[in-house]
Amino acid sequence: MMQKLLFSGIMALCVLASCAQKQTKKDMSETKTDPNVKTATAYFGEGCFWCTEAFFQRIEGVVSVRSGYGGGHVENPTYEQVCDKNTGHAEVTKIEYDPAKVSYEDLLEVFWKTHDPTTMNQQGNDVGPQYRSVIFYLNDEQKEKAIHYKAALDASHAYAKPIVTAIEPFKNYYPAEDYHQNYYNDHPGQGYCSFVIRPKVEKFEKVFKHKLKKEN
Repeated sequence: MMQKLLFSGIMALCVLASCAQKQTKKDMSETKTDPNVKTATAYFGEGCFWCTEAFFQRIEGVVSVRSGYGGGHVENPTYEQVCDKNTGHAEVTKIEYDPAKVSYEDLLEVFWKTHDPTTMNQQGNDVGPQYRSVIFYLNDEQKEKAIHYKAALDASHAYAKPIVTAIEPFKNYYPAEDYHQNYYNDHPGQGYCSFVIRPKVEKFEKVFKHKLKKEN
């Protein structure tokens, strides 16, 4: 976590110094689609939302991915407040997707295969309740599918330890600060992105190559 905080602190200073500059790199957080397409929404927390965002942005059928905070008791929290571990929020991503192109089950597969769901409040060096593994479901169908998938994974002993992923009803969601959005794509050379996220994304693209958007 200290590694991420150090990188993010440096990045925040850079953002403050250049907030008036227009982003010139490709923003994958939004994808142009037919306005008549009916989309659905999923909320996942699997550690650092910079990583989670980078994974789901690359999946065919995903329309937009927004990093944010969810499940806590503080309204409109800041990144610093969430890092203090007193807000109850987890770092989550709001995923808008086209069910005709990608199913909720497909998204669940990506969710469970792109982090360690057996570690409580920890992903690698990122430690704290804000990094907990959690699914916030929006309806009974999402709840049942998430519970069934989790039970099947545990029964198959896919992991050496029991899955600790929480499956909870959606409570709230607050978008993270602008500098957190589309983070990996905008800052591929930044330390945390280069040494932590990039290897994960490269592995992800090999495993899920059949599910990636054509531009990837």
